Amino acid sequence: MMAEIKFKRAAGNADLPLPSYASAGAAGMDLRAFLPDGPITFTQGQFALISTGFHVELPQGTEMQIRPRSGLALKHGFIVPNSPGTVDEDYRGIVQIGLMLLGPEPFTIQHGDRIAQAVIAKLHRFEPIEVTELSDTARGSGGFGSTGVA
Repeated sequence: MMAEIKFKRAAGNADLPLPSYASAGAAGMDLRAFLPDGPITFTQGQFALISTGFHVELPQGTEMQIRPRSGLALKHGFIVPNSPGTVDEDYRGIVQIGLMLLGPEPFTIQHGDRIAQAVIAKLHRFEPIEVTELSDTARGSGGFGSTGVA
């Protein structure tokens, strides 16, 4: 049985379909652009916050991760700058997507275009504690390529 996620339409959103999975094996639900005032044409380096036209109520103990869609990313150079963005389980505002165009060619996002994907993930919360020492590992404090490039 599939768990439910509640979506509520934002004012003015009478036409967008609910976020949905594009295939039976898809990990993420497609999120669409809610642009009732018309399309947005991005130029290289431009950032915009785009509404999905929906509020969400997530199941307790979950988060909604907002990720780029691979087609927009690879074909046109769109990124979600804070990827993955997080929608917390207690947030009830409109879900919005930050998009930025890195590609060199202008690209227009139309009302209803699929612009990002949402992956629902279970959360594990931990109690932070302060210690004076951490356990040793072979890697130690090496980071940023310390284990090799390939």
